[in-house]
Formats: sequence, structure tokens, C-alpha cells
Amino acid sequence: MFEQEKMQTKIEDPDTVYIVDDDPSVRKSMSGLVQRKGYGVLAFGSAEAFLEYRKDAADVGCCCLVLDVAMPGLNGIALQEALVKDAESMPIIFISGHGDIPTSVHAMKNGALDFLVKPVTGGELLGAIELALCKDREARERRAEIAAIQARVQALTPREREVLALVVTGMLNKQIAAEMGIEEGTVKIHRGRVMSKMGVASVAELVALCSKYDAALLGDDARPLG
Repeated sequence: MFEQEKMQTKIEDPDTVYIVDDDPSVRKSMSGLVQRKGYGVLAFGSAEAFLEYRKDAADVGCCCLVLDVAMPGLNGIALQEALVKDAESMPIIFISGHGDIPTSVHAMKNGALDFLVKPVTGGELLGAIELALCKDREARERRAEIAAIQARVQALTPREREVLALVVTGMLNKQIAAEMGIEEGTVKIHRGRVMSKMGVASVAELVALCSKYDAALLGDDARPLG
């Protein structure tokens, strides 16, 4: 069974810091520091233990991973690659016992948020954690926004999606009617339904929404918007 060390935390504070380090004293020290800051803490003695836990773990909300580089078995870089491969979205802060430039460059290219060299001060670690949790929160908010927009798009009929794709290019109703081979009055009806379902009050808002979330607005049977 994997090793897991859970520290008590405030119930109202959902932010969680995962710590993976094979040194028990380091885990204890970092866990205590993070706990005193008011975050939830889950500490593991190996990358394998962390991966085993993550298999069936529920989403704990905003989180980040403080990860040691050199560990027996699966090292920190290998764990990062495993998380990236499985599309696990989590900011990673690497902790290393020495300044290995090639390793740090590799880690940062793979998306690591920071690479700290031991001994790390409490201020350095907490500063990096605060930034990581902020980044994770922003990413979660963006994913939620995208999901909401995708849900609106999915509520459109295929015909409404076609009208949407033409409206955002700046076409007038009569131009859309000619393009689609339908009556202008029918275009107006579809256009009104599109505006309502997308939750916008003007074409400018609709264009801005589609421009900002273009990738999210491409469903399986949707056509590129503009």
C-alpha cells in the first residue's frame, strides 16, 4: 500500500499542496510549513505512491505539486512526464539538491512553474506555492468558462451553428440567406435563437466570444467560425 501523510487543514480552504520527496524529514518540514499557511497537505515518499493515489482520487480543487527531482525509482522528471502524458493539469514546483541546468531546462520546457535549489527558504517555497495555486485557479476558471461555452454551442441546432459561423464573419442577414439558400426571415429567426442560446445581446459580444474561445466553439459537427 502506498505511503500517504495527510496533514490537518482548514475545512473552508480547499487549496491542496501535494509534496513528493523521499526524505521523511524534508516532507515533514515542508508539510508543517504549508499547513501553517492554511493549505491542505498530502505528502508522499515516492512518485509511484503519488501516482497510485491519483488513480482514483477525487478532484480536491485548486492544487499544486512540490516535487523532488532525485528519488529512487521513478524520479521527479519522469513523474512530470507521466502527468503530462496523462493530461494531468497541475502546476509543478521542482525542488533539487543541486543546480542541474540541463534538468531544470528540461523541466521548465515541460511546463514546470519553478525550479528551486535546496536549501529552500520558507519564503521562497510559499511564494512559489502561492503563484502555483493562483495559476491553477486561473486555469480552472478558464476551463469552466470554456465548458460553459461548449454547452451553449451544443444547445444550437446544426442550422443555428451554420448561421452562427456566418454571422461572426460579418455577413448581413440577406447575405447569409443567399449563402444558405433560405429566406431572410428564416435567417432572422435562427439568428435570434443563436443570440439567445449563446447568452449575448449584440453581434459584437457574439464575435468577441467566438474570437476568444474559437477552439472551444468547434464541436464534432461544427464548422470553423470565421
